[in-house]
Amino acid sequence: MSLRFPTDLEIVRDAALEPLTSVAERMGLPPELLEPYGDHVAKIRLSALTDLAERPRARYVVVTAVTPTPLGEGKTTITVGLGDGLNRIGHRTSIALRQPSMGPVFGIKGGAAGGGYSQVVPMERLNLHLTGDIHAVGAAHNLLAALLDNHLYRDNALEIDPHDISWRRVLDVNDRSLRSVITGLGRRADGVPRQTGFDITAASEVMALLSLSSSARDMRARLGRIIVAGSRAGKPVTAEQIGGAGAMAAILREAIKPNLLQTLEHTPVLVHTGPFGNIATGNSSVIADLIGLRCGDFLVTEAGFGADMGAERFFNIKCRVSGEAPDAAVVVATVRALKAHSGRHAVAAGRPLPDGMLQESPEDVRAGAANLVKQIENCRLHGVSPVVAVNAFPTDHASELEEVRRIAAEAGARSAVCTNVADGGRGAEDLARAVAEAAGEPSAYAPLYPEDASIRDKVETVARSVYGADGAEFSEAAERQVRACERNGLGRLPVCIAKTHLSLSADPSLRGAPTGWTLPVREARPAAGAGYVYLICGTMQTMPGLGSSPAAYSIDLDDDGEITGLS
Repeated sequence: MSLRFPTDLEIVRDAALEPLTSVAERMGLPPELLEPYGDHVAKIRLSALTDLAERPRARYVVVTAVTPTPLGEGKTTITVGLGDGLNRIGHRTSIALRQPSMGPVFGIKGGAAGGGYSQVVPMERLNLHLTGDIHAVGAAHNLLAALLDNHLYRDNALEIDPHDISWRRVLDVNDRSLRSVITGLGRRADGVPRQTGFDITAASEVMALLSLSSSARDMRARLGRIIVAGSRAGKPVTAEQIGGAGAMAAILREAIKPNLLQTLEHTPVLVHTGPFGNIATGNSSVIADLIGLRCGDFLVTEAGFGADMGAERFFNIKCRVSGEAPDAAVVVATVRALKAHSGRHAVAAGRPLPDGMLQESPEDVRAGAANLVKQIENCRLHGVSPVVAVNAFPTDHASELEEVRRIAAEAGARSAVCTNVADGGRGAEDLARAVAEAAGEPSAYAPLYPEDASIRDKVETVARSVYGADGAEFSEAAERQVRACERNGLGRLPVCIAKTHLSLSADPSLRGAPTGWTLPVREARPAAGAGYVYLICGTMQTMPGLGSSPAAYSIDLDDDGEITGLS
């Protein structure tokens, strides 16, 4: 009879956390650079950017993955385990992660602190509010929406076209009922009626620009460039013209500072910003990375979803902004993901794996190999050495794990099987050694396309090289919007292509590495504050809904004031 593995919350409750000053000391961060938020969370002052600037630079490692199943493949868990593993083999390491959105925490996904013995702590604080940064983003975003509606009500001096308003409101909750709403109903004094809607806060351009800001001054300038609407003359109307950028910057004064936490093994973790992975950059902040890169031997960061999504934006957007070049990439793969990419099994969020998927079958793993091979190639396209982390689950068979390693070797990539969920950093030591070896090689990193390429050429390059498409097909509306972006001086910006995260293609039902398809570009929107042009391919959901059995049903507060049911 096997013993029950403790829940994530039980593991955290039994953990002994170090004083955060001790964690910071190992990074070389003096106490005067910390602003404590309780016992085990602190903000890092922005003066760290200049105070640490002359220190040697750490090796920079990004963790990405194969195209995930709806269940996720444990990328955060591997990121935490790798950081702990690198410390265990003698490399002073820090980790940089996004802050979890409370929408998914109370929805199907649950929390995003890692899992088992590879977690960020305190996990309750991390998953629920932390230091209020997401709420600050929501308040700044919604202030701009209120000022925009007030401008319409107060005679509309900028001659905004009411039918060309792109700025919606946001909320950090999954709520499908708010996707499309009409505001301003009631008396004349209640505003100008118009159709609009809500997005989840992680989808806000304010969140994206906060993640890409390099200083408070840069953030203020980016806020001013946000385009909220078009005028009747067809000109963009910005947050600066509406008069909202200054107050928004004031609201974000504390949110621009990274948060410092620790893992169960006391590895420092910088947690900052949380842009969506399929419609925004899906990466933690530039500022957190710039600080972390001056605090030891390695900085390990994570990019959302597969290498065609968060890692592509990491390489082509985030690294352009930061000026930093990655030294290695980790591609997380699981047996279940490759079996799903075989097309022989269906996986659904919130449901157990099908029985057939749990049977020993290296053949099914091999049948889904194309996706892993393509994601390895996607890292190499940017000149970065890939290492495959095989995240092992108790239901995996030794022959299947070995098959994943064999596929990686045939693709010319190092690999390691990771058991850090059960074993902590010790279970990721093999991965840590492989990553240290890969990162020791000269980096050939380069963005995939030049800044001066046209928007269409940038999209075509990503579609063909990264997604494996035959090209891109632009709708008439998208063609018109691309021309407007270039006419308004945004043509040199990188592109952020919003598509499904469940396939390399734009069709979530296509598994493996599909070919013979064309990327359908439905819409092109300027994200001038964030600093990219946002291309929408297919139907993208910016406000998730709750499932039939959301995680919120299981979360509670006991008589001692302790949170229960959080995972």
